[in-house]
Amino acid sequence: MGINKAILVGNLGKDPELKYTPGGQPVATFSLATTERWADKNGQRQEKTEWHNIVVWGKLAELCNQYLKKGRTVYLEGRITSRSWDDKDGNKKYRTEIVAQSVEFIGGAGAGSATGMNEADPGPQSHSSGFDMPQPMPSMPGNVAEDDLPF
Repeated sequence: MGINKAILVGNLGKDPELKYTPGGQPVATFSLATTERWADKNGQRQEKTEWHNIVVWGKLAELCNQYLKKGRTVYLEGRITSRSWDDKDGNKKYRTEIVAQSVEFIGGAGAGSATGMNEADPGPQSHSSGFDMPQPMPSMPGNVAEDDLPF
């Protein structure tokens, strides 16, 4: 048994990109920056930014596309996943992603939360926004093959 859970609070590095699988399933992708700040042994402020690749499925993907913009701060929970593919030159490529299962929009105009569903809990995890909550769906639909991913 294991646990695969990522919790991130950070800022979008670009507007979400919404695409649809051949089966019509919405999927949004965006980058999220998390920044760590500390003072080194000499008292000098240091900073390191990590970039995370985020994937969101279903109605939640459409909500992220509608309400999120570059620079917006979000809180999200999801699972870490890796995939590989061969590029057009036959080189093996790898990508680590966070498949977001819930996203909360923090600060800014129209702030609220859009919550994805998780497989263990069919109901919404939170609700504090003025827009409709997404319908229950797994974070990675079973009817979507990795070859169908539009990115």
